Amino acid sequence: MRYPPVSPRFPHMLHGADYNPEQWLDTPEVWDEDVRLMAEAHCNVMTVGIFSWALLEPEEGRYTFGWLDAIMDKLAAKGVYAALATPSSAKPAWMSRKYPEIRRVLPDGRREQHHWRHNNCYSSPVYREKIARMDTQLAERYGKHPALLLWHIGNEYGGPTAGECHCDHCYGRFRAWLRERYGSLDAVNRAWWTGFWGNTFTDWDQIEPVNRALHGLMLDWKRFTTWNMVDFIVHEIRTVKAVTPDVPVTNNTMGISPVCDYWKLTPHLDVVSHNAYPEWGHPRGDVEIAVETAFVHDLVRTHKRRPFLLMECTPSLPNNRDVAPSKRPGVHKLASLQAVAHGSDSVQYFQWRQSRGAFEKFHGAVVTHHGHGNTRVFREVAEVGRMLERLDPVVGTCVEPEVAVLFDWDCRRAVEMASGGPGNANKNYEATVRDHYRAFWSRGIPTDVVNTECDLTSYRLLVAPMLYLLTDPAARRVAEFVRNGGTLVTTYLSGIVNESDLCFRGGAPGPLREVAGLWVEETDNFHPGRKQSVRVGANEIGISGEYAVEHFADVIHLTGASSVATYGHEFYAGSPALTVNRFGKGSAWYMAARCESRFQHDFYGALARSMRLRQVIEGELPHGVTAQMRTDGEREYVFVLNFDGEPHTVNLGERLHGNLETGEETPREVVLPPSSGLALERGCRNR
Repeated sequence: MRYPPVSPRFPHMLHGADYNPEQWLDTPEVWDEDVRLMAEAHCNVMTVGIFSWALLEPEEGRYTFGWLDAIMDKLAAKGVYAALATPSSAKPAWMSRKYPEIRRVLPDGRREQHHWRHNNCYSSPVYREKIARMDTQLAERYGKHPALLLWHIGNEYGGPTAGECHCDHCYGRFRAWLRERYGSLDAVNRAWWTGFWGNTFTDWDQIEPVNRALHGLMLDWKRFTTWNMVDFIVHEIRTVKAVTPDVPVTNNTMGISPVCDYWKLTPHLDVVSHNAYPEWGHPRGDVEIAVETAFVHDLVRTHKRRPFLLMECTPSLPNNRDVAPSKRPGVHKLASLQAVAHGSDSVQYFQWRQSRGAFEKFHGAVVTHHGHGNTRVFREVAEVGRMLERLDPVVGTCVEPEVAVLFDWDCRRAVEMASGGPGNANKNYEATVRDHYRAFWSRGIPTDVVNTECDLTSYRLLVAPMLYLLTDPAARRVAEFVRNGGTLVTTYLSGIVNESDLCFRGGAPGPLREVAGLWVEETDNFHPGRKQSVRVGANEIGISGEYAVEHFADVIHLTGASSVATYGHEFYAGSPALTVNRFGKGSAWYMAARCESRFQHDFYGALARSMRLRQVIEGELPHGVTAQMRTDGEREYVFVLNFDGEPHTVNLGERLHGNLETGEETPREVVLPPSSGLALERGCRNR
């Protein structure tokens, strides 16, 4: 299937950057040089106006759009489009002084001073009124401007400086949200188990989300914070859509930010975009960084199961790291190709031109303080621009995975809050999910990253590590998936609590007990250096060997499942450590222990062969090499990417491949230099 481009006005790969011309008002010659350099860098879209409120409205009710008019006109004259931002992420100082209620309140009750960004109160009626007026002005003025391609609503909802506010407005909205969710105070007390430590509430006004002893309360506060952010962005979207209903809207999400559950935000966007700042050059190695980055790309794509936009990355280095090595030659092109391989129809940067002062003056940019294009970074950006022009056939194509890995915001929050039972250290929910995901990435098996509310019918395999929090609807959805022939893999610390963070009566795995065919008596939690292993016996998928166990081991009892592997040590030696249960037409695997990464690699490799999961390229791929694919149903676009520091030979198979960059036919075997990739085209296989 091929989806429409972001805008029919420009059905091509987008390439550009955040552009802040307002920082150069006193040197207008810089504007003309910028537009010239944009063409030289093969850039076609610029994000403008993100932090411009103070210049657009220097005092209440007085608007000064002249500078923005000039920039929009210059862009249009050179064929460059604009992602025009609403400036809600940086309130003007005059507004903070005149209307102090728009400033966020900290948990200790102190109201923040005017500083930084993203620290407004999302509940404030005044702030909502002010941004609605500004957004209306922008939409009415630029809605028909030839440069306008899409609306960039706010900036980085859920970013590191955004989040919760503890003012009276927010507490009032939180209590109203609770009334809507629970109906009565008695239901709230039951859901939060407030009899613990005498925390029972007898009046709604007593509820303040600062009591970390009540996990249900704090979990609902996190949900409310997301709801409130989403309600604010919807307020902005409605405002611009009232004037420009046909102009698409987006927002640059922040991957797996703990602040905002993006599954609640993205349905309101026409196109999902996100920011990616991988730590290339980190001592952990670029292969590990590539896995982390691919995981987020796949998550962002899965939000709508269609192409997304890479709204921000850096062409060189970020400024917010303790150590920030420059991208080595070739890494930027490879990282850009990776984004496209996983579903992006754009590569965009923060920022176009480096600021001369303030916090991000050393953040990487296309145009550095040197002010010209005679730099390695600029040349590599231009090379990416030329590459994207040749990748136009890929625009709108999609990824068709058979595998889904489950990553859920509520589950992560509940795991992080959990005290005692699973141990307070080494829970590592995010890293654990990625470890399972990596087994598919390394084999070139396309993968979606879903949450517990996603439709599972299109998948053959669902991997749900540490499914700690499980709602009744989610449990029914998983059970139906297996009953209808799907294969489920879940693990220790699954099915522990319900949506209110109450432990299931009857113990783990809670509502998945029948599906898994077992029950968990206890979970052993290890100090470092303690010895435990899993020994795999004869089984249907052909995995064998002995593997070290780390951190967690469930002691389980079988009620229908078959044992595939057993523990090698401790008082539960010889008891099941890996099981499989037939349920309906499908199968449910249970990993009772957290094993070393080698186990995940071997297990999923064996399972993939047994299930005959589709690989982009058949056979084993070298270390650090992955293959990803996008398709429109008639043509397949294959991306072979080498993130290793060594060259590798890859066998592409018997089918013909054309190089999208060169137009030449690619031989069956190719040698990929370190930090390099190929974009190839081939006809679809018979299915």
